[in-house]
Amino acid sequence: MKGLLAALLVAAAQSGHAEPLPKWEFGLGATAFTLPDYRGSDERRGYVFPLPFLVYRGESVRVDRQGVRGIFFESDRVQLDFSLYGTPPVDSSKNQARQGMPDLDPTLEIGPLINVTLWRDRPAQEQLDLRLPMRYVIATDLSHAHGAGWVFNPHLALNLRPDVGGRWNLGLTTGPIFATSKFHEYYYGVDPQFATASRPAYSARGGYSGWMGLASLSRRYGKLWIGGFARYDSLAGAVFEDSPLVRRNFSWMAGIAGAWIFAESERKVDVFEPYY
Repeated sequence: MKGLLAALLVAAAQSGHAEPLPKWEFGLGATAFTLPDYRGSDERRGYVFPLPFLVYRGESVRVDRQGVRGIFFESDRVQLDFSLYGTPPVDSSKNQARQGMPDLDPTLEIGPLINVTLWRDRPAQEQLDLRLPMRYVIATDLSHAHGAGWVFNPHLALNLRPDVGGRWNLGLTTGPIFATSKFHEYYYGVDPQFATASRPAYSARGGYSGWMGLASLSRRYGKLWIGGFARYDSLAGAVFEDSPLVRRNFSWMAGIAGAWIFAESERKVDVFEPYY
């Protein structure tokens, strides 16, 4: 759970930079957010968690707004990463649509990501990228694990620096989602033994999984960082839209966070770090 929101909220943690930056930064704060049990659920939860703020700008390994990444190749316009992502668990006993069904374990998504810069204004620290992440999904509660298919989410990421009482970091991201039948079956399939009069058996197909849009905003005041995000997902036209577990053909999540950065390295590194 913390990993998911850290990825979304720390997505607003850094602005675009062309000047040398500390090789690492560390801070602590808190985050509050709301999100559905799963995409298409009509039930949601609110959470408050402590939020670690960690940035490491290494040559081959980086920890930043995109999570933990291994850098295999990087040029001025193209970058090949190895990235991680995660989603929270779902307690089926607390979700009406999934009553009597197995719980959904947290998932870990791991795989390559190609980032192509389509446009960049270095003086204004603004940038438009095409991002192509392909990740294999592992569902695990740390006592057991199993594969849950593949997800592909090609999207455009526009990074802007509006000046409204100071320079803010604005990120706008949008794109379609595609996934294999195994992934869709994990979230939206209903095995015959769990079928009821109101929840018929259902087998999910692979293919189009909907469209997502994400907006995030942040600002740094010296050692204080504040940020927030809002994400909207449309499931209209998704191959699993007729699943009995889909109660709405849209979903949304949002969160806010703040952190105090109290330690950083004396060593500086020269990197261009766009905001996502």
